[in-house]
Amino acid sequence: MSTPAIIAIQLSDEPKNYLSVYHHDGNHPAWIGKTLGKHYDSRKLASDLIDGGDMSSCWSDRDWAMKKLPKNRPLYYSERGENCPPRLATSTDELFKQCEDSFAGYVYIYTLNHGWVGHDVYDYCSGKFQSSLLK
Repeated sequence: MSTPAIIAIQLSDEPKNYLSVYHHDGNHPAWIGKTLGKHYDSRKLASDLIDGGDMSSCWSDRDWAMKKLPKNRPLYYSERGENCPPRLATSTDELFKQCEDSFAGYVYIYTLNHGWVGHDVYDYCSGKFQSSLLK
């Protein structure tokens, strides 16, 4: 069983606006943290990733028919006909509410000042908030 995550990009400092998508597979920081930091290491790349909408994986070597792809890429639900565009959150609390609604265990945010930052949703919701820079 997979623990879903939310991937987001911080749009501005004031107010704290985020654009986010659901990510289904491989969401432990040891995999997705490294993957986001290595392959989506700029604001442009992070934005392009999120613009595709909800996804099964941000770095897949197979398509929906399980055929090998020439190179790894995101596997978006829109490719199989689903309408899952990015969602806007106008506060950090709203972003974490999206996480709760999606049963996401983690949220990964591309921030304006620090690049990728990972958060444990349970820690945020229980008041034990910690974040980790993803390098």
